[in-house]
Amino acid sequence: MDKDMMLENGSDEERFKQRCRQHFLKSIEVQKEVIEKCVDPIIVAALKVAEAFRNGNKLLICGNGGSAADAQHVASEFVSRLTKEFERPGLPAIALTTDTSFLTAYANDFGFEGVFERQVQALGEPGDVLLGISSSGNSSNVIRAVHVAQEKGLKTIGFTGQGGQLNSYVDWSVIIPSRDTQYVQEALLIVEHIMCDIVEQALFSG
Repeated sequence: MDKDMMLENGSDEERFKQRCRQHFLKSIEVQKEVIEKCVDPIIVAALKVAEAFRNGNKLLICGNGGSAADAQHVASEFVSRLTKEFERPGLPAIALTTDTSFLTAYANDFGFEGVFERQVQALGEPGDVLLGISSSGNSSNVIRAVHVAQEKGLKTIGFTGQGGQLNSYVDWSVIIPSRDTQYVQEALLIVEHIMCDIVEQALFSG
């Protein structure tokens, strides 16, 4: 590290190092619990997505904030691919978080709580899968999208942290064993990569 970049106060530097270590250790602790509690739900969710793709259906994904970024990340992994080493066709996944013209127009005219619901109503078809991501499990626009999806015959999956309502509405869920948003989000990124890997293997391996 550049000497000029070092903190003049050595005690502050050590304090920040300790906070860094604590964050890593806490995140690892949550991820260890995910291994113990979530492997089966992850596989179930992945195989439901694979089944939809196999049947010619698509995956719709929604979430807010960091979960919106996750929605876009997941969609890009499916449409592109998880790694360069595994050749396969693109898979039809759409993040409902990316159309700023629609999102701002609808939110301005009708309110933000219906932005995902409306897109599911317009784009969803029976046999599709809706993946709702909410670290709190209480995002009302995600929950409303789930209700409309089920009315239209879509299958629904929730990726969430502990304690929220989303789990009680979706067909299948992966619940990260934490209520701390940052650790939930860090664990969900791994879950999302695993889901994509399982889908690829289920559809194209061998």
